[in-house]
Amino acid sequence: MTAVTDLPHFHSLALDEIPAPDFADVQIVPIPPELIMEPQDWAARLFDFRSAPAWVTGAMAVRQSVVGLIGIPQGDHRAFAVQRVVGEEALIDTDDRHLQFCCGVAVDTERRLLRVTTTVRLKGWRGRLYFAPVAILHGPVVRSMMIKATRRPR
Repeated sequence: MTAVTDLPHFHSLALDEIPAPDFADVQIVPIPPELIMEPQDWAARLFDFRSAPAWVTGAMAVRQSVVGLIGIPQGDHRAFAVQRVVGEEALIDTDDRHLQFCCGVAVDTERRLLRVTTTVRLKGWRGRLYFAPVAILHGPVVRSMMIKATRRPR
């Protein structure tokens, strides 16, 4: 029997940036053999509007129309730019006045798995109010984007 301490250690750049997050999520999906790519390419593909199912696009439109009511700026696609790549993982780190969002997009080429690790640090009442509904939808949104991204042709 293998002791827990003998198992591989889970690591993510997102957890390096926010070691004690207010919210954390990890989603993993298989990658078809013909889509093995670098982590920064997966990050770009994942956050491309073509990887968003129609219901996610609709939810983002609602988000854009409502956030101004609580003093949060509308989102911008540049917020999802890769800041750095270390080994098998690309890091997206967006720090705004209401929250800090980190997303590690990792590729395990040996096992053909795509892993997205999200960490969030909330700032003040705006962050808590904004993130309350987001926390509920985050997992299904990310997973559906990952699945669509892995099904799109290269």
